[in-house]
Parts: sequence; C-alpha cells; structure tokens
Amino acid sequence: MKELGIYVHIPFCIRKCDYCDFVSFEKCSNKVNEYVDALIWEIENHEDTSFNVDTIYIGGGTPSYIDCDYIRRILSKIKEKFIVNTDAEITIEVNPGTVTKNKLERYLIMGINRLSIGLQTTSNKLLKEIGRIHTYEDFLKTYDLAKEVGFKNINVDLMFGIPGQTIWNLKESVRLLLYKRPTHISTYSLIVEDNTKLKAEVDSGIKVLPDEKLEREMYWDIKKTLENEGYEHYEISNFALKGFESKHNLNCWNQKDYIGFGVASHGYIDGIRYSHSNNLFKYIEDPKDIVIEERQSEHEKKKEYMLLGLRKISGVSISEFERKFGVNPLFYFRFEISKLVDGDLIEVDLDSIKLTKYGLDVANQVWMEFV
Repeated sequence: MKELGIYVHIPFCIRKCDYCDFVSFEKCSNKVNEYVDALIWEIENHEDTSFNVDTIYIGGGTPSYIDCDYIRRILSKIKEKFIVNTDAEITIEVNPGTVTKNKLERYLIMGINRLSIGLQTTSNKLLKEIGRIHTYEDFLKTYDLAKEVGFKNINVDLMFGIPGQTIWNLKESVRLLLYKRPTHISTYSLIVEDNTKLKAEVDSGIKVLPDEKLEREMYWDIKKTLENEGYEHYEISNFALKGFESKHNLNCWNQKDYIGFGVASHGYIDGIRYSHSNNLFKYIEDPKDIVIEERQSEHEKKKEYMLLGLRKISGVSISEFERKFGVNPLFYFRFEISKLVDGDLIEVDLDSIKLTKYGLDVANQVWMEFV
C-alpha cells in the first residue's frame, strides 16, 4: 500500500502579518466552529482510502490560535478515516504567545510530535516592523514550555532580508537561536508580495529592504554558521540536525502524493494537482468544491521532478529518476542540463544532479528550465 501525506489548512490568525499573502483571516473567530465542521465533513467524505498516511502537517494561518479541542477533532477524524502509520510525523505550526503549557501537553497527547514555531527574528524592533504580534521573550517562553512538556522535534522559522535588518542583527538572531539548539531551522528571505501592507510601504519608500548583495551575504552567513554547528543544509531554505529533516516537506520535494484539506489547500494525487477555493465562506458552504489545476503528462511529471529535486542540496538522484520514469535524466534533459552545466549553475557527479554554489544564489534561473 502506498504512503502519502496530509496537509490541513487552519486559516485563522489574531492579526495578519504585514508581509503575509497566505490565505488567512483575522477577526473571524466566530467562523471557527463552522469551518472545522466543514473540514471534518470533507475528511469524512474523502473517497480514496487505499493508502497509509506517513505525515500530517497542520499549517495556516495560526493553527495554535484556535482551541485545541478543534485540533483534536480534526486529528481524530483523520485517524478514524485513514490508516496513519504509528511513526507518522505530525506537525503543527505555532506562533509565540498563542499556546499555554496545557495546550502543548494536549497536542502531545493527540499524537502531535513536531512543532514549527514562527520566530522570524530575535529583534523586537524588527518584529514590530513586519507586524508580528509577539516578542522574542514570547518565543523563549513558548520554546521552553514545549521542551518542558516533552517535545523533542522543534523547527524554528528565521527570516532575513527584513527592512532595517543588518548583518549584525541577523548574526545575533542566529547566535541566540543556536543557544536553544532546535532540531530544525527554516530560514527564508523576506519576499515582498503584492497586495500586502509591506508592499505598499516599500513602494512608497516608508521601508527599505536590504540590497541584493547584503541579502546574499546574510544567506551565506546563516549557512556557514549553522553548518559549523552541526546542522545539515539539506534543502535550499532548510537545515536540520541529523535525523530531524522534515519528512512532510521531503515527501513534497520527492514528488510524493499528498491530500490537502481545508480552504485554499492544495493536493497532488497521481499526477493531478488540485486546490480548494480561497473564499472562507464558499468553503464552509461546499468543502468538496475543488478545482483541478493540472493533469500532468509524463513529460510534465519529469520536469516537475527535476524542479522539486533541485531544491534539495543533494539534488536529483539519477538512479531514482531512472527507477521512477524508466529513462536517464542526463539523456532526457540533455539540452537543459548541458546549458546549466555550462553556466556553472548545476554539477553532475556519479549519481546526482545538483546546484552549484553559484546555482544556490540564482536557483530560480535553474528551476525555470523545468517549468
């Protein structure tokens, strides 16, 4: 029986961050009960159960914002409907200041075994600049409570390229974070998305982003520091202590199937990519209303496998590609690979095709060859 992952979207927040373009809703707490009822209906009425679930990821939004009884109901329904592996990785996203010791204890009892905490920066000034609702001290309290109740697998999100951020701000954030030594660190360059408060502030000159040279210096400084401290850089934005890589995300980068439940969620099953409505009220009315975004041909599957695999630092395994598709990628994509090798963007060794150091800086150029 094949294995796949499940993603559950909880779209509620106390306040939407200034940079956020995710489908999330503030001041809609009166809709939580109706939403969870619709979500459970969708899970209950999912037709295909011919698989085992090896990862569950509860994201948002801020899943830790809603009462944990709702999370319990969702997980109980998933475990009732599907066969969930006893060693399944079950993650929930948590924002500092939205959990108590009791809530964390209950998460553990439910079977949640991985937390992802949104810190972003240890500078309270910069947190305020990007519209975060918490302080660094709130993060410390949340992290320490999680360790106290027994969580052993904790990711922390760290952001760079924030308006007003210096290399020294960033070094201090990394230093303080390493003092806590989380098992996993996701580090992202801030992207200014359309239709966000930050976009308007940057366009009007109210806030100024670090220039590209500084942003790249920040990336490489994080990489060097974390690797020196024993973290493996296994994906372009992710570092982990040995054995603590995110199974859910690795499954996605390895093109494994996953189901999406909830408003704005996406799924990928047998080469078919689908999504739910971004409209909270429409989803509540009809949680089974999905849109087929793509029915992939074999060629499109191969291209996507390359694109996703080149996010991993180890790159694309040539033998795995041959096993999956019955053809050698060095032959099938000979023109694209030749061009990228000539441009020093990728390198090929005995069994892998992977980004070079230069390729890490301009990864979008590499991925575009396989779009």
